Amino acid sequence: MAKKGIMVSYGMGKFIAEFLTGAFGSIVFMFYETEVGLAGGYAALATIIYSVWNAVNDPIIGYVTNKTALFSKKFGRRFVWIIGGLILCSLAFISIFSVPTLWDAKKQPLPVFLWMVLSICLYDGLYSLWEVNYQSIYPDKFRTDSERTTTAAIGTGIGVLGIASGFIIPPLFFSYGVRASYQVCAIVIAAISIVSTLGLSFGVFETKQMITRFSQQHQKDVPPFFSQMRKALKSRNLLAFVLLLFFYQSGCMLMTASINYVVKYVLGAKSSQATPIFAGMLVGTLLSILLWTRVAKKVKNNQRMLILSSFALALFALPLTFLPNAGTYILGMTLWGLGFGGFWTFMSPAMADVIDSLVVDQKRRDDGVVLGIRAFFMRFSYASQAIVFFVVHQATGFDDQNITEAARWGIRLHMGLIPALFFLIGGLLFLKMNRLDANQIQKNRKALSLLDI
Repeated sequence: MAKKGIMVSYGMGKFIAEFLTGAFGSIVFMFYETEVGLAGGYAALATIIYSVWNAVNDPIIGYVTNKTALFSKKFGRRFVWIIGGLILCSLAFISIFSVPTLWDAKKQPLPVFLWMVLSICLYDGLYSLWEVNYQSIYPDKFRTDSERTTTAAIGTGIGVLGIASGFIIPPLFFSYGVRASYQVCAIVIAAISIVSTLGLSFGVFETKQMITRFSQQHQKDVPPFFSQMRKALKSRNLLAFVLLLFFYQSGCMLMTASINYVVKYVLGAKSSQATPIFAGMLVGTLLSILLWTRVAKKVKNNQRMLILSSFALALFALPLTFLPNAGTYILGMTLWGLGFGGFWTFMSPAMADVIDSLVVDQKRRDDGVVLGIRAFFMRFSYASQAIVFFVVHQATGFDDQNITEAARWGIRLHMGLIPALFFLIGGLLFLKMNRLDANQIQKNRKALSLLDI
C-alpha cells in the first residue's frame, strides 16, 4: 500500500477512538442519571471510580505490552493488541447500556451503581489495551517531520469525522425517555467500530524494520516499571504536555456531555436536534485545517501551535454559555470547531516531539510507558466532568422531572464558561512550562537517526 494509503489507514484509528469517546461521553452519564434514574451522586461516584481505574491501568498496560507481545516475531509488538483490543472493547460498549430493566435505581441504587462501575471499567480496560498501543506506533512508524505532519493532518480530517459521528449518529438511534433505544444505539456503535477496525489494520501493521528494532531492544534488560515512570516524569516537557491534555480533555468532556442536556432541558427539543449542533462543529473543524496549516508554516513549532489553539478553544467556548436558540448553538459550535481543529492537527506531532526528546535522553524507545502516562492524566478528565456536573447540579437544584431556570443556567455553565476556563488554564501552563523549540527538535531528530532506535 502506498505511503499515503498507510497514513489514511492509520487515521482510521483516530476515527474509532473519537467515535467511541464521543458516544461514551455524550450519552453514558445522561443515560444513567435521566433514563435509568440513578441519582447524580451515584453516577458521579461511578465515573470517578472509572476515571481512577482508567488512569491507573493505562501506564500498566503500556509497560506490559511494551515488554511482552503475542506473535511479535511475525506481527510486531503492537498489532495484535490493537486489533484484539478494539474488537473486544467494541463488544463491551454494549454491556454499558444493558443494565437489567427490572432494577429500580431509585429504590435500590446499589445494583445499578455496581453495573455501571463494572461495565464501564471493563470497557475502558479493553479500550486502553488497543489505544495505548495505537498511539505508541505513531512516533516509531512515522519518523520524519513531513511524515508526521501529513499523517496528523490526514488523521485530523478522519478523526473529526469520528468525533462528529460519535455525536451525530447516536441521537439517530435513541430517543429521550425510551430506555431500550439506548441499547439499540450501543449495538449500532459497536458494529461501526468493528467494521472500521478492518480499515485500520493496514495502517498499524508493523514493517520488518520496526519488528527488528523491537527484537533488538527486547533482548536488552527492561528497566522496572516505576523506574521508567520516574525517569519520564522528570521531563518538564512531558509534564507540560500531559497537563495541557488533561485540561483540554476535561473541557471537551464537559462540552460533549452537556450538549444533550442543552438540547433536552435548555432548548426543549428532541434528541435529533443535537445532530445539526454537532454537525456545525464538524464543519468548523474541517474548515480550520487549511487555516492552521498555513499558520504552522510561519510559526514552525508544534508546541506553540498547541498554545494558540488552546486559547482559540477558550475564546470560542465562552459564548456558548449565553446562546438563546438552536441556530446560535449551531453557529457557536462551528466557531468552536475552528479552535478544535487546530488542537487536533498539532497534538500528535507535538507529542511525537516530546517522545523523541525522551528517547534521546534515555537511549531507549519505551513509548508504551510514555503513552500510558499521557493517558493517565487524560483519563482523569472523566472524573473532572463528573465532579463538575455533580457540583453544578447540586448547587442549581437539577431535577430531570422539574427543571428550574437555575438548573438551566447550571447546564449553560458546564457547556460554556467552565470548559473555557479549562482550555485557558491548560494553555497558560503549557506556555510557562514547555521548553521544546525548533532547534532542540532538530537536534533530537539527528540524534535519533544516529541511535537508530
